[in-house]
Amino acid sequence: MPKIQASLALSRFKVIDLSRVRAGPNCVRILTDFGADVVRVEPPEGVDPNEAMFAANRKGGDFQNINRNKRSMTLNLKKEGAMDILKRMIAQADVVVENWRPDVKDRLGLDYASLKAINPRIILASISGFGQDGPYAWRPGFDQIIQGMGGLMSVTGEPEHGPIRSGLAVADLSAGLYCAIGILVALIERETSGQGQWVQSSLLHSQIAMMDFQMARYLNDNDVPVQVGNNHPTSSPMGLFEASDGCFNLGASGEGNWKRFCEVVQKPEWFQDPEFVTEPLRVKNRERLNRLIAEEFPKKTVHQWVWLLNQAGVPAGPVYTVPQVFEDEQVKHLQVTATLPTQFGKDMHFITQPVVLSRTPSKVVAPAPGWGEHTDEVLADLGFSATDIEGFHGRGVV
Repeated sequence: MPKIQASLALSRFKVIDLSRVRAGPNCVRILTDFGADVVRVEPPEGVDPNEAMFAANRKGGDFQNINRNKRSMTLNLKKEGAMDILKRMIAQADVVVENWRPDVKDRLGLDYASLKAINPRIILASISGFGQDGPYAWRPGFDQIIQGMGGLMSVTGEPEHGPIRSGLAVADLSAGLYCAIGILVALIERETSGQGQWVQSSLLHSQIAMMDFQMARYLNDNDVPVQVGNNHPTSSPMGLFEASDGCFNLGASGEGNWKRFCEVVQKPEWFQDPEFVTEPLRVKNRERLNRLIAEEFPKKTVHQWVWLLNQAGVPAGPVYTVPQVFEDEQVKHLQVTATLPTQFGKDMHFITQPVVLSRTPSKVVAPAPGWGEHTDEVLADLGFSATDIEGFHGRGVV
């Protein structure tokens, strides 16, 4: 069977994926969608008591989406000979990705120093909840825990309702994204130095970085961000408003947008109102401004307002349900989904990579692999004989 190749962009790189759940597999998905030869290494079925969290529902959309384009081999690291196989893989690889607790790789002898001794060009990418060292390094880190500790929940939701988690795994996904960026930087740097290095990202640091302007407000201006619901903390009018048939989002921040907005709603006197003449004043007097706007928007439908505002250059858009997202004409034009048949007889739908390259684009060419589907193939690639491979199976190594 030929190796899975989604793109030519990263096709010369071999990646060992030791990660699980979301942050690590999301990181590796970026690499494999752009053509890296990724082998997902996981314990044989029934070995890991937590496998239901990350490996058992292989036919589900989530597992399929996050593990597409990869090959899979099983390896029981508790069995004699398994580590020798993994070390042979490391010797031929470019990148190893793991998201164990920091002490696990030390116990296994898979820390960066040990990997570097096997392959000086290897890049070890480690994703953790709280970092590889420090007082919290030992703690388990789940996305919602980090959303709370990274400040996101304190600025999400309505003030009267208390902290609210984001509806997506912001900490997990951002840690994976930052780690993928780090891997790519390390691969580029290696072209000059010839040396690998240890790339690290954590959910906590990534979540804080994603807070961006909110954290900058506090650090530099001592302006503590709080929950403001659907309003923007520093811009107005900007938020969720009701038309005659539903809600839509408005983004009339900045003086140019504000003037054009007043023209669209045919309220030129608002532009001259002393309480609204600057952005800080519009934020300060937001309640009054929002009340005035709320009297105008029910006069037209969401579609009418969005069209009129966009035509005038004022950002506005409907609030879709998930099914409505995929019915939007621009979403269809962007080809955000791909559909493939699977080995279990069902077509699966995948979200494509949101970055487009003109010559070497990413592609979704294969569904997530079956459990250990490529074990024998990978072992043969490593130079093991058919007799060796049969022995590995017999001893439960793979």
